[in-house]
Amino acid sequence: MFYLAAAVSDFYIPASEMPEHKIQSTDGPLQITMKMVPKMLSPLVKEWAPEAFVISFKLETNPSILIDKAKQALEKYRHQVVVANVLDSRRTSVIVVTKDLETQLLLSDDEVAQGMEIEEKIVSYLESQHRAFM
Repeated sequence: MFYLAAAVSDFYIPASEMPEHKIQSTDGPLQITMKMVPKMLSPLVKEWAPEAFVISFKLETNPSILIDKAKQALEKYRHQVVVANVLDSRRTSVIVVTKDLETQLLLSDDEVAQGMEIEEKIVSYLESQHRAFM
């Protein structure tokens, strides 16, 4: 099982392009150009571990596009699961998306008050999914 537990940034500034010294405000407005982070999910699924159970994450700020984006990722990369969440509710609610199913995992108010974290539910659910996959 590969549990890609964090959505990494889609953009970065290469070390070779980072300034050596503090950027001076007297130089005027700052303009930053960022590079795209290379996508590693495709080679992981297709070449490095084609028999593995692979879980990725999809975080969005717009709930209306979340499920479509998760399904697009499943179609594009051909892995098994996307844990989809919205930035505002990411600590209490996720939707586990597979090719055939969308399962919402929620923390109740009591669970939040007891200090439970959504990751406990995610890992428990995915463990059962992995067993079925095996």
